[in-house]
Amino acid sequence: MCVTVIIPNYNGRRYIHECLDSLRLQNFKDFKIIVVDNASTDGSAEEIEEEYEEVRLIRNDMNYGFSQAVNTGIRAADTEFVILLNNDAMCEYNFIEELVKGIRKSDRIFSCGAKMIQYHDHKKLDNAGDFYTIFGWAFQRGLDESIRKYKRAERVFSACAGAAIYRRELFDRVGYFDERHFAYLEDVDLGFRANILGYKNYYLPKAVAYHIGSASSGVRYNKFKVKLAARNSVYVYYKNLPPLQLLLNAPFIAAGHLIKYLFFKKKGLDKLYIEGVVEAYKTLDKVSKVHYDSGNLNHYIWIQMSMFEGIWNLVKGRLLND
Repeated sequence: MCVTVIIPNYNGRRYIHECLDSLRLQNFKDFKIIVVDNASTDGSAEEIEEEYEEVRLIRNDMNYGFSQAVNTGIRAADTEFVILLNNDAMCEYNFIEELVKGIRKSDRIFSCGAKMIQYHDHKKLDNAGDFYTIFGWAFQRGLDESIRKYKRAERVFSACAGAAIYRRELFDRVGYFDERHFAYLEDVDLGFRANILGYKNYYLPKAVAYHIGSASSGVRYNKFKVKLAARNSVYVYYKNLPPLQLLLNAPFIAAGHLIKYLFFKKKGLDKLYIEGVVEAYKTLDKVSKVHYDSGNLNHYIWIQMSMFEGIWNLVKGRLLND
């Protein structure tokens, strides 16, 4: 088989069945499934074991977070490609086929992300690839926009790991998901490292998944996410930008922190945001920076241009959505 689908699970009983059932309906059959369970207490792991004999279930002894779970699955896989899929995502029948076709177009492609549509509103996008900006922000391209947009396959800064395919052998060179992140922005960090080495990340609109995510609760900014994402956002730019590029972007990054602070202050989450940023700076000595190689200079130039483009895409998306 050429691909393994890896699903991290933590108390996903409400939706894991629909996720796995959508995989049973795929027109592409040449794949395996690994579910890595983070010590669920809702019975979901037991039900997977009983009802889905085609699934290899790996049980963790505690909740280690998204990054560690998918790393465990990637290391356990023995196929050319791996697909990461959230347990609250349901796939169209040709989802795997389109992802495999897309990544096979070039051996310089590291990852390809799917077109993610909001499960509870099929007229709106959830993600059409991730972008990164000079403000140190990452954002979901297409969020809340019409599904009629983003119909073209194209290069993006990073693929959303909630529904994406990766070339497995390249993890040994690019590195795995940073387990210090636990969750949030770990896929942007990984895509950043791939870009530095000259590999590409793509968005594939014909591979479609319906994602529940925050749409189920209506809460897009919970306390846990705000603090963790604030911390991890610092890790992303500190790790991946070489000193000179970090210095050049410092004024924009500082402005980005101020804007974010004011944004979360209106929501009453400003203290959590500050706590996350402070925690990041206190622990930078434990973060391993990406080694700078002058041979990758042209890749860093592409990254810088992409960071400027990210701002344009963010503004354009908001203007058109309004």
